[in-house]
Parts: sequence; C-alpha cells; structure tokens
Amino acid sequence: MVDDSINGARSVSAEMEARAPRADAVRNRDQLLAVATRVFMTADAEPSMRAIAREAGVGIATLYRHFPTRQSLVDAVYQDQVVRLTAGAGELLDQLPPAAAMRRWMDLFGDWIATKNGMLNTLLAMIESGEITHAQTRTELLTAITTILDAGRATGDLRTDITAEDIAASLIGIFTVAPRPEREPQSARLLNLLMDGLRPTPG
Repeated sequence: MVDDSINGARSVSAEMEARAPRADAVRNRDQLLAVATRVFMTADAEPSMRAIAREAGVGIATLYRHFPTRQSLVDAVYQDQVVRLTAGAGELLDQLPPAAAMRRWMDLFGDWIATKNGMLNTLLAMIESGEITHAQTRTELLTAITTILDAGRATGDLRTDITAEDIAASLIGIFTVAPRPEREPQSARLLNLLMDGLRPTPG
C-alpha cells in the first residue's frame, strides 16, 4: 500500500514535470509572437530574424526552434492578428456598447494593418503561393464587422444603411493616408469622424 502511494506520487510528479516544459514553451512562443508583432508594426522594412530575436532577448536558435522559417513566423503573426479581430468583435460587444465596440475594433484593425508593414514582402509571396488565403481572411473580417453592426442596429447605436464593405473600405482608406504608428493622431481623428458618420442622425 505504501509502495503504491509512493509510486502514485512519483507518477503525478513526473506528469507535472512533463507538462511544465510544454507550458513554458507556450509562454515563450507567445512572448516571441508579441515581440515579433511589435517589431513588424514599427519597422520601415522587413526586419531580420536575428533582429527579432535580439529584441526578444533570446538567441536566434530559440526563435528558430519556435518558428523554423520566416514564413512560419509571418503566418503566426498574421493569423494571431486575424483571430484578435474576429474573436475580438464578440469580446468587445460583451464589454462595450456597440458604437464603442466598433470604435475599439477600428483600432485593432489599424494595428493589424500596421503589423503588415514589416512583413509585407513575405506576406505577399505567401498569398501568391496560396499559403495564406486573402479571400478567406476578407470574409472573416467582414463577418466580424457585421457582428458589431448588427448589434448596433438592434440598439439604435449604428445606422441601418451602412454595410461591412463600406466600413472596411473606409478603414483601408484612412490607414493608407494616415498609417500607424507615425501618423496615429491623424488616423485617430479620421476614425472619430468615421464613427460620427456611422451614428444615426437625431430625429
């Protein structure tokens, strides 16, 4: 009986030890992903993998262990941003009124556009090769906008004659003429003007 208890304790301990590296690996990957996103967002040109590793405070081997190629890193950052936008629509509506949720979602969209600046060449090559499906991403983003629009229409916070395509086109225009982060004050003003146009006219 005592031996069984000892063996059981050892088994539990071994299982916990086996899980710990995996949990650490997930945290390390998430940290590298966050750093890469920040570097891509502020870069004028595509940064090297070594520069990203240096910014994260890790060796290049650690970065390559999690992301064996530049394409795998770009794909991970891109998909993470898309998830933040798509899942974020519902999460924002759980926390904010529809109009406020829409304005906050616009900021997330701006972050996504800015992130693409530092990985544009690789991203375009991956889209051209079919590794990333641009049409699918567009559909997912329009669905996220529609989710917030529908909630706003139901509460009377947002106009009923605006489409998700209208908003997406407006956002692309705004972040083209006022890209982040270098022209963020202007983009914020333009987003606020856009939001004014999305609210129903009194009376």
